[in-house]
Amino acid sequence: MKLYYFPGACPLASHIALEWIGKPYEAVRLTREQTKEADYLALNPLGAVPTLVDGDFVLTQSAAILNYLAELNPEAGLLGDTPRERAQTRRWLAFCNADVHKTFGLVFGPAYYTNGDEAQARIVAGKAAEKLQSLFAFANDRLRGRDWLTGKRSVADAYLFVLLMWADLKEIPLPGQDELRAFQTRLRADPAVQSALKSQGLS
Repeated sequence: MKLYYFPGACPLASHIALEWIGKPYEAVRLTREQTKEADYLALNPLGAVPTLVDGDFVLTQSAAILNYLAELNPEAGLLGDTPRERAQTRRWLAFCNADVHKTFGLVFGPAYYTNGDEAQARIVAGKAAEKLQSLFAFANDRLRGRDWLTGKRSVADAYLFVLLMWADLKEIPLPGQDELRAFQTRLRADPAVQSALKSQGLS
């Protein structure tokens, strides 16, 4: 099994999940230029990361990869044991992917959405940061009284951890969100998370 990634990008969530699972895999670091080369585009025509290759099976998109890894390795307990538990994991995975990650796109690349107008780009990025604060507050409330988003460790927790790293990178203030910070501290202390971070040169 092979995972293609950029350091610190969303594939870090799958990298953490692979460490939690504890089976052999290979992590392949790419540059942005390499994602536009023909060999890689044959795997992922969008020229993006992550891409997971499992034998003759090729899968893209973080949410799909995390679901696949969890379903493929039920003994790791990263998806849930019952239909309702699995639904909750997928709910929070969708929240991370479709709500938080999507909004970060407006923070990382606002000029794309404003035709290069820098003044408008600053407004877009500022509004997106405000939206992210409200989304993280929602996650903070969910973690009150819980160590994990669903009550059990899941692939959604790995994704949320990566998104919190992005918030710190972009200096998005999260005042009073003590549950999120405690969650972040717990995961940073996790040996599997430390291993993934070290592998990507982030520790």
